[in-house]
Amino acid sequence: MATLKEVKTKISGVKKTAQITKAMNMVAAAKLRGAQEKMEDFRPYTAKFVEAMSNLSGGANTNAFPLMENRDVKAVELVVVTSDRGLCGSFNANIIKLALQKMVEYEGQGKKVSFVCVGKKGYQLLRKTDKVRKRYNETMGNFQMFHAREIATDLADNFLNGTTDKVEILFGEFQSVVRQVPAVAPFLPVQPVAAEEGAEKKITGDYIYEPSSEEIMDVLQPLYLNVQIYHAMLEVGAGEHAARMTAMDNATNACKDIVKNLTVVYNKARQAAVTSELMDIVGGAEALK
Repeated sequence: MATLKEVKTKISGVKKTAQITKAMNMVAAAKLRGAQEKMEDFRPYTAKFVEAMSNLSGGANTNAFPLMENRDVKAVELVVVTSDRGLCGSFNANIIKLALQKMVEYEGQGKKVSFVCVGKKGYQLLRKTDKVRKRYNETMGNFQMFHAREIATDLADNFLNGTTDKVEILFGEFQSVVRQVPAVAPFLPVQPVAAEEGAEKKITGDYIYEPSSEEIMDVLQPLYLNVQIYHAMLEVGAGEHAARMTAMDNATNACKDIVKNLTVVYNKARQAAVTSELMDIVGGAEALK
């Protein structure tokens, strides 16, 4: 049995760990409020952008736009968006698991697969595959729209020069504080109508575009790609803080359980020590008789 001093040291160490995890839980909760508000404010903008693109693509000659070209898929690029920091449960691991599943799926179809990692954790886990074409580390901590623009431009250039034929975004979709689900979103070729598949169809009138719908599409397509990347980054940003808040809360509760169990061990050890001393005293008294 461990000595009283050893058990007491363990209890003290676990209590300090509980203080750290509780503080991290509170910090994550504070950051989550801002990240969730930012994400929810951007969702209607994303939806309206997709709706506008859908309306435009209905009246435009899509064959005139290289970014909408559907061609024989020989090379697929997967954009994996994760956090830069850990201690957020299985949040990043679930996204990586989905990425590896997609890699196996596409390679089984004879397609070449490459990764673009947005976030340090994704790169740390996927670099072992030797399929990472580009990485964006230290981006998720304080990302802005210009980060999304840089990533989207690189992906579009790679698509236009024929290096890749299809691009998908993999990220953690924020559904609630306790639920973040790995998701896949099509990115290139641009298919705005497909992005709304399953959504309730609304009755819309005919729009007259000035200049032509083709000219407007030519301007909006790069912006649309920026929006898609930024939307995924916002979802991951909120999901990371929610997952960390839950993970740290679970860790704090686990520390409390460990302290409770160690306290029982400590009390038993102290009781055994007291009993042993009493036995020695009684034994000594009997010897003096």
